[in-house]
Amino acid sequence: MSSIVVIRLRGSASTPWEIQETLEMLRLKRNYNAMIYPKDDNIVGMVRKVQSYVTWGELNLEGIKAIISKIRTAEGPLNEEITKKYFGMSMEDLISKIVQGQIRINQSPMLKLPIRLHPPRKGFKGKINSFLGAGGELGYRAEKINELLKRMV
Repeated sequence: MSSIVVIRLRGSASTPWEIQETLEMLRLKRNYNAMIYPKDDNIVGMVRKVQSYVTWGELNLEGIKAIISKIRTAEGPLNEEITKKYFGMSMEDLISKIVQGQIRINQSPMLKLPIRLHPPRKGFKGKINSFLGAGGELGYRAEKINELLKRMV
């Protein structure tokens, strides 16, 4: 099983309540919030329901290394010392287990989630209110999500 990352790109104005509830269940209450989930049918179904408000894709090692500094705990940013204290493993082991979907950081009580990101450097390449295939930014983007993550850190 692998992991997916979901990033909210659109705001909450005139959002139907069903979509708003699903976004809240995914912990995506604001623009440019991101969450990492293991790829299973329940999560993918929820993401497909809200795909007109988010972009998502498979996470790889480069992508998680880009945003690992943005994951925060009560003691500050996630680093080697905090990783050993809370998870009992090195940072590299934690990163590889997150990418493989073995650790569910969305259920970890010691992390402050969601991950807060900035708008991408040099802007978006397409419209925020259109899907990726139609020249926009929304929807499923597979491995290209990692390039977007690097620009949003």
